[in-house]
Amino acid sequence: MFENVLNWIYDILWGPIMIYGILLVGLVFSIMTRFVQIRKIKEMFILMFKGQKSEAGISSFQALTVALSGRVGTGNIIGTASAIAFGGPGAVFWMWLIAFIGASTAYVESTLAQIYKTKKAGIYRGGPAYYIEKGTGQRWFGIVFAIAAILAMAILMPGVQSNAIASAMDNAFNIQPWITGLITIILLAFIIIGGVKRIANAAQIIVPFMALAYLLVALIVIIINITEVPAVFGLIFRSAFNLDATFGGMLGAAISWGVKRGIYSNEAGQGTGPHAAAAAEVSHPTKQGLVQAASIYIDTLLVCSATALMILFMGTYNTNVNNADGELIVEHVPGHNYTEFTQLAVTNAFPGLNNFGSTFVALALFFFAFTTLMAYYYIAETNVAYLFSGKTEGIVTWILKFALLASAFYGAVRTSDLAWLLGDIGLGLMVWTNVIGIIILAKPAFIALKDYEEQRRAGKDPVFDPIKLGIKNADFWVERNKQNHQ
Repeated sequence: MFENVLNWIYDILWGPIMIYGILLVGLVFSIMTRFVQIRKIKEMFILMFKGQKSEAGISSFQALTVALSGRVGTGNIIGTASAIAFGGPGAVFWMWLIAFIGASTAYVESTLAQIYKTKKAGIYRGGPAYYIEKGTGQRWFGIVFAIAAILAMAILMPGVQSNAIASAMDNAFNIQPWITGLITIILLAFIIIGGVKRIANAAQIIVPFMALAYLLVALIVIIINITEVPAVFGLIFRSAFNLDATFGGMLGAAISWGVKRGIYSNEAGQGTGPHAAAAAEVSHPTKQGLVQAASIYIDTLLVCSATALMILFMGTYNTNVNNADGELIVEHVPGHNYTEFTQLAVTNAFPGLNNFGSTFVALALFFFAFTTLMAYYYIAETNVAYLFSGKTEGIVTWILKFALLASAFYGAVRTSDLAWLLGDIGLGLMVWTNVIGIIILAKPAFIALKDYEEQRRAGKDPVFDPIKLGIKNADFWVERNKQNHQ
């Protein structure tokens, strides 16, 4: 009965309006920014390493890694595998498309986070709740997002990450899930108690290391199977457009699962990335908007693609007719489900190394999912800071810490299907609220981009002046400019 109710909620949140609506929003933003995700791609990667941290803020690179720690998680390994399992190889193409289009959405939401950020208790805070209230003047709207974010980040979604860690560790090392869960929450508690600076410091070390190691293994698998590259890419494109005989009739499933898992992985439009973007120390909001747009490419076009290509090259996947345990269209690995596809691919690629695949993917999943849990806490804490202040904020923040740790532990020992269902519901609540907000508020992000480009053409290091641009309620920037002119 309980799962039936959850499935009903899921169907409402992730119906066709969501799937095709998020694509349409990203396409409109791409047109309005004149495809900033292509025009400024070189600048995106240069800006990553230019910002400096301050007492109140973190550097652009730290903000990128905090955002990536949320984006690069189980969605890149198990999420990508599930897209292939239920949408066929063609789902990979639609993941790529949502990443390309979603980069413009990431630019808009992260630039808005910078425009409307605040300085509270000596540190920068911002995100959808903040820009929704300041942009619309409706605090109730911001409160709706903040509650949805806390519910999703602290209660509903941590279980997906810890469950993936526990399953991988059990498969690779026969470690009981409750032991893995306990170790995970002890390590997590140490980091989150230190606040945003400790999270940023940990993220800037762990995220680049884990991503590069994973991509290196994927590159070796691709080189080993280099003669299969045309066939694999041909399969992806044929399946994406219903042109493959085996996967014919799966166009709807390919689009649906590709978009869902693409959003889950890269988080464009979800409203998570803007929290880290707001914490960056920059002279102009567009700078961090561009950096966060680049994070979408890193997440999906690199890390998700690495997973998909390893699975498809090694043929370690099954594809269902639908997402129930029904008839299989292909069954390459009998007795295995999508949680094991990547581990099987790496194991088969290195047959001389005993259990290398299980061990490597288990460790990759641990780092990917662990840093995502760090990001979840930071996002939830930012929304607690939005809702509360003073002594009450401190008390609620401690309750939040315990709630997230409890949720992570519980997720480690429950079934993966329930974990993903709850995670999808939490994600859906955030996406709906945030996307409605950025549709209403996108104009200041377009104005900021035009101003940034004009200053760059004039040979200046762009500096943001909201009064000059006619952008209201950007109080932090107004106050900062006053102080700079004194």
